[in-house]
Amino acid sequence: MFNFVNGNPFNQKIESALSTGQENKRQQQQQKEEEERRLLDEDDNDEVSISNRPELTEDDVLYLLSEYISKRKSEHEQEPKIIEKLDRYKDKFDVKKFMKRNPHLTVSDFNMIMFNELSGILN
Repeated sequence: MFNFVNGNPFNQKIESALSTGQENKRQQQQQKEEEERRLLDEDDNDEVSISNRPELTEDDVLYLLSEYISKRKSEHEQEPKIIEKLDRYKDKFDVKKFMKRNPHLTVSDFNMIMFNELSGILN
């Protein structure tokens, strides 16, 4: 707008106030985008602790597994195939691998995992 006022003796472009305002806007937008990118890149812990229950040990998991399977067996007393499958699952159960796949396990977590893993057998 004011690029050639009074002849411009240096032959350089004179920036108008409008273009500097646009540059400020662009810089602010870049800062917002960088901050959003930084927030998205930060590693958030998606786990939510509902209660402060103690974490399970390998012995606890083995005990809970036997209890869980015995309850399921009593529910399906009339179905010998399901009882056989539950026994095979218990025999093949590797507690170290299970604990490695599911660290920081609580009792409620264990019950949810067992429900999901055995739902195919029970249905």
